[in-house]
Amino acid sequence: MDVQKYFIRIGYEGPALPTPTLDALQRVHRCHLRTVPFENLTIHSGGRVRLDLPHLYDKIVNHRRGGFCFENNGLFSWLLSEMGFEVTILAGQVRNAITGWYGPPFDHFISMVTLDGHRWLCDVAFGGSGFEFPMSLETEEAQKQGHRVYRIRQAGEMHFLEWQDEERETGLWTELYKFTLDTRHRGDFIEMCDYHQSSPSSIFFCKSLCSILKPTGRLTYMGHKLITTQFPSDEARTVTKTTRELTDEEIPDILKEEFGIMLESQLVPKDDTITPPLNIF
Repeated sequence: MDVQKYFIRIGYEGPALPTPTLDALQRVHRCHLRTVPFENLTIHSGGRVRLDLPHLYDKIVNHRRGGFCFENNGLFSWLLSEMGFEVTILAGQVRNAITGWYGPPFDHFISMVTLDGHRWLCDVAFGGSGFEFPMSLETEEAQKQGHRVYRIRQAGEMHFLEWQDEERETGLWTELYKFTLDTRHRGDFIEMCDYHQSSPSSIFFCKSLCSILKPTGRLTYMGHKLITTQFPSDEARTVTKTTRELTDEEIPDILKEEFGIMLESQLVPKDDTITPPLNIF
């Protein structure tokens, strides 16, 4: 890996050989989220997602693409290791917001960094519900990030990432995904990566999407829609969303201008209904 080229890709400014500190971890985490889209466009433009690290580096760094969790978090965990951090790969199971069911094991690729005896959860590929900075695994107390509030609740060996829903504003905690601290390996995720490219129960198979964090909100392409989410500010105290309908002809320009993505093959926009899975986890 050319670490400096990776830093340029994500707009990270710092020493050529940064010391693995909490400040460096927080900054590189946020830089990645603001520059590398969370997207699955390979699946909907005639390709297949591959998880070998040289391919991911070429795709995300050289070709300035993004990816879903197996790709973005997979490559990001490699970067953290190259920066000198102690990294442990973890596996999560994402909770379906509609059914309340959890996805299968190895449904979500995440990382844990241990720094000066303190454990941090890192995740740069959880779309619109993701956190901007690493989350402490040493407390179950609320952790505020901007207008959002998260916590990591523990029940036995299982940990639950939860947040207070920013749109409903009920103050209630909602589970996002669950995970253990058991060490996993990259090859453990291949089967679930294939599942998400072919299952009618996966959002990634059913919907073409691309999303990126902005300083004041989030921009998301899905199917034939462009969704702009504005976070609360002094002028507007609540989260606001606006949706623009797109034609097939407009989508390539939107991807290029708003997300910096130029596909090599034609995209087939998709926004199908997700089929609830038969198995409950």
